[in-house]
Amino acid sequence: MVRVLVPSGALGLNYDKQALQRGIAAKPDIIAIDGGSTDSGPSYLGRGVSKYARASTKLEWAGLMAARAEANVPLVIGTAGTCGADSAVDWMLDITREIAAEQARPLKIAVLRSSQNPDALAQAFEAGQIMPLANAPEVTSEDIRACSNIVTLAGAEQIAAALETGADIIIAGRTTDTAIIAALPLMRECHAGGAWHGAKIGECGALCATNPQSGVIMIDFDATGFTVTPLADGAHASPHTVSAHMLYENSDPFILYEPGGHLDVTAAKYSAVDGTSVRVEGSEWVASDRYTVKLEGARPAGFRTVVMALLRDPHYVANAALWAKDIEGKCRAKVIERMALDAEDFTLELRLIGHSASFGALETQTATPFEIGVIGIITAPSEAQAAEIGKLLNPYLLHHPLTQEEEQPTFAFLSSPPEMHQGQVYEFALNHVLHLNDPMEAFGLEVIDID
Repeated sequence: MVRVLVPSGALGLNYDKQALQRGIAAKPDIIAIDGGSTDSGPSYLGRGVSKYARASTKLEWAGLMAARAEANVPLVIGTAGTCGADSAVDWMLDITREIAAEQARPLKIAVLRSSQNPDALAQAFEAGQIMPLANAPEVTSEDIRACSNIVTLAGAEQIAAALETGADIIIAGRTTDTAIIAALPLMRECHAGGAWHGAKIGECGALCATNPQSGVIMIDFDATGFTVTPLADGAHASPHTVSAHMLYENSDPFILYEPGGHLDVTAAKYSAVDGTSVRVEGSEWVASDRYTVKLEGARPAGFRTVVMALLRDPHYVANAALWAKDIEGKCRAKVIERMALDAEDFTLELRLIGHSASFGALETQTATPFEIGVIGIITAPSEAQAAEIGKLLNPYLLHHPLTQEEEQPTFAFLSSPPEMHQGQVYEFALNHVLHLNDPMEAFGLEVIDID
């Protein structure tokens, strides 16, 4: 049996210290935690930075490093620094060095790197080694070269290579959420389907339990399946909560694709062990003919200025969509005329909070709010141009009437000045896979000893 302790769905979200101590007392074989994802958009990958505060990350990581020392087992973090780019891995490594000095413990650290050279990947694309996934954008080799950061998603094989170094701590670049949990059970020849399925269930900590915010869970892997147990007070797993997690961030509730194959849970059976734990058997791992890893890339998409106004007049609240459409048309025309920009050089969009901000024209629900927030989102080739367009939009959001016959209205800005400059913004550019002849071909592994 292999016992994996998962403290939280992600480092930076906090964890229950009492539940963590229960997990340490139960003698786990490894502690595994996720460090990030693409959930918060392309900016973090584009810039190669973490979304979480350094102070919070350091505090939580110090607690896990102390727990690792007490349990005398490996501690692994995947997708370090939110995006898993080399700069984010180095950020996490720097934090680890600081804590090691403060805790006065010698450490062996394995660093698994996932960043890719855009020029080398462009050549691989031209050689036919990169293939699109469903709904992937059409790309050229120049699109790939334009990316500021590209990472490959490591699987269990790459995490296993890091574990084989005998490191106390593994700081991994971009990984699949499941790889850091599945690797050790697979290395010790636990049931392959159970290893991947249990890893999927445990990827977000106690999200598979009745108290999803409680954090800490334990997963026991063996020759026929796995058992999942939440460890916080008042947290319980049931066949319903466990099976439902296959729907989380997954388009197919029965199939999950990973490097080297896919998990099929069609025949999985979920049974309650007691009022807290759930046993799962019957999952199947199906190996693929070729080994592929997913690519994630982000590239600069211009500079952004955001302007926000508030509508409270009932007449304008009721007609906000028409008002916004009129402003968009008039302001775009003014930008083209006065700034010598072509229509395709910039974007200007008004979104209505409380009306259709999430889905735009696809919104199907209607209501009558008493207030609507209007956000003007401007993207242009330079920061100065984005700021200038924001200033052209400003008078419209403050005084623009629905019709020429109406008195000039007055609305409210959120702040003064109302223009908020976001600087460089990014967009995702890849939804592709890279074919590898060897699982470590696109990854780097180094070992660092701290005395």
